[in-house]
Amino acid sequence: MTQLIKEKCVACRSDSPHVTEQEIAELHPQIADWTLIVEEEIPKLERRFRFKNFVLALAFTNKIGDLAESEGHHPRIVTEWGRVAVTWWTHKIKNLHRNDFIMAAKTDQIYQELSQGS
Repeated sequence: MTQLIKEKCVACRSDSPHVTEQEIAELHPQIADWTLIVEEEIPKLERRFRFKNFVLALAFTNKIGDLAESEGHHPRIVTEWGRVAVTWWTHKIKNLHRNDFIMAAKTDQIYQELSQGS
Protein backbone atom coordinates (compact mmCIF):
# COMPACT_ATOMS: atom_id res chain seq x y z
CA MET A 1 0.00 0.00 0.00
CA THR A 2 1.20 3.49 -0.81
CA GLN A 3 2.68 5.88 1.74
CA LEU A 4 0.03 8.43 0.75
CA ILE A 5 -2.54 6.75 3.03
CA LYS A 6 -0.48 7.84 6.05
CA GLU A 7 -0.77 11.51 5.10
CA LYS A 8 -3.50 13.95 6.12
CA CYS A 9 -5.06 16.56 3.90
CA VAL A 10 -4.04 20.15 4.47
CA ALA A 11 -6.45 23.06 4.25
CA CYS A 12 -6.38 24.71 0.83
CA ARG A 13 -6.98 28.31 -0.13
CA SER A 14 -7.61 29.67 -3.60
CA ASP A 15 -3.90 30.57 -3.86
CA SER A 16 -2.63 27.13 -2.78
CA PRO A 17 -0.22 25.63 -5.31
CA HIS A 18 -1.41 22.83 -7.56
CA VAL A 19 0.77 19.79 -8.18
CA THR A 20 3.40 20.16 -10.88
CA GLU A 21 3.82 17.78 -13.82
CA GLN A 22 6.85 16.31 -12.01
CA GLU A 23 4.80 15.75 -8.84
CA ILE A 24 2.05 14.10 -10.88
CA ALA A 25 4.66 11.81 -12.45
CA GLU A 26 5.85 10.82 -8.96
CA LEU A 27 2.40 10.49 -7.33
CA HIS A 28 0.29 8.90 -10.06
CA PRO A 29 2.10 5.52 -10.03
CA GLN A 30 1.11 5.21 -6.35
CA ILE A 31 -2.55 5.27 -7.41
CA ALA A 32 -2.12 3.54 -10.77
CA ASP A 33 -5.79 2.52 -11.12
CA TRP A 34 -6.88 6.17 -11.21
CA THR A 35 -7.28 7.99 -14.51
CA LEU A 36 -6.17 11.57 -15.01
CA ILE A 37 -9.04 13.34 -16.78
CA VAL A 38 -9.79 16.93 -17.72
CA GLU A 39 -13.32 18.31 -17.44
CA GLU A 40 -14.06 21.92 -18.28
CA GLU A 41 -10.30 22.56 -18.32
CA ILE A 42 -9.92 21.22 -14.77
CA PRO A 43 -7.63 18.20 -14.21
CA LYS A 44 -9.14 15.51 -12.00
CA LEU A 45 -8.52 11.98 -10.76
CA GLU A 46 -11.25 9.45 -11.46
CA ARG A 47 -11.77 5.77 -10.78
CA ARG A 48 -14.74 3.46 -11.24
CA PHE A 49 -15.23 0.70 -8.68
CA ARG A 50 -17.28 -2.48 -9.22
CA PHE A 51 -19.41 -4.27 -6.63
CA LYS A 52 -21.58 -7.38 -6.50
CA ASN A 53 -24.71 -5.41 -5.69
CA PHE A 54 -26.17 -2.04 -4.73
CA VAL A 55 -25.82 -2.65 -0.98
CA LEU A 56 -22.01 -2.92 -1.26
CA ALA A 57 -21.84 0.05 -3.62
CA LEU A 58 -23.82 2.13 -1.15
CA ALA A 59 -21.70 0.96 1.81
CA PHE A 60 -18.58 2.03 -0.10
CA THR A 61 -20.16 5.40 -0.91
CA ASN A 62 -20.95 5.97 2.76
CA LYS A 63 -17.39 5.07 3.81
CA ILE A 64 -16.01 7.55 1.28
CA GLY A 65 -18.42 10.15 2.68
CA ASP A 66 -17.13 9.51 6.19
CA LEU A 67 -13.54 9.81 4.97
CA ALA A 68 -14.33 13.05 3.14
CA GLU A 69 -15.89 14.56 6.26
CA SER A 70 -12.96 13.52 8.47
CA GLU A 71 -10.39 15.00 6.05
CA GLY A 72 -12.41 18.07 5.04
CA HIS A 73 -11.99 17.22 1.35
CA HIS A 74 -14.95 16.04 -0.72
CA PRO A 75 -15.20 14.18 -4.05
CA ARG A 76 -17.87 13.77 -6.64
CA ILE A 77 -19.43 10.33 -6.10
CA VAL A 78 -21.85 8.66 -8.51
CA THR A 79 -23.42 5.50 -7.08
CA GLU A 80 -25.27 3.02 -9.28
CA TRP A 81 -26.19 -0.64 -9.02
CA GLY A 82 -22.88 -2.50 -8.75
CA ARG A 83 -20.60 0.44 -9.36
CA VAL A 84 -19.36 3.71 -7.94
CA ALA A 85 -17.42 6.43 -9.75
CA VAL A 86 -15.27 8.67 -7.54
CA THR A 87 -13.65 11.86 -8.81
CA TRP A 88 -11.16 13.91 -6.80
CA TRP A 89 -9.94 17.45 -7.48
CA THR A 90 -9.50 20.55 -5.39
CA HIS A 91 -12.41 22.88 -6.02
CA LYS A 92 -10.77 26.00 -4.55
CA ILE A 93 -7.80 25.90 -6.94
CA LYS A 94 -9.68 24.27 -9.85
CA ASN A 95 -6.79 21.86 -10.20
CA LEU A 96 -5.10 18.88 -8.58
CA HIS A 97 -3.44 19.19 -5.19
CA ARG A 98 -1.50 16.60 -3.23
CA ASN A 99 -4.68 16.16 -1.16
CA ASP A 100 -6.37 14.58 -4.17
CA PHE A 101 -3.70 11.90 -4.45
CA ILE A 102 -3.89 11.27 -0.70
CA MET A 103 -7.64 10.84 -0.89
CA ALA A 104 -7.43 8.60 -3.96
CA ALA A 105 -5.02 6.33 -2.07
CA LYS A 106 -7.32 6.27 0.96
CA THR A 107 -10.28 5.51 -1.32
CA ASP A 108 -8.33 2.54 -2.73
CA GLN A 109 -7.65 1.33 0.80
CA ILE A 110 -11.36 1.47 1.69
CA TYR A 111 -12.22 -0.44 -1.48
CA GLN A 112 -9.63 -3.10 -0.69
CA GLU A 113 -10.90 -3.49 2.88
CA LEU A 114 -14.54 -3.66 1.77
CA SER A 115 -13.73 -6.14 -1.00
CA GLN A 116 -11.94 -8.46 1.43
CA GLY A 117 -14.89 -8.36 3.81
CA SER A 118 -17.53 -9.24 1.20
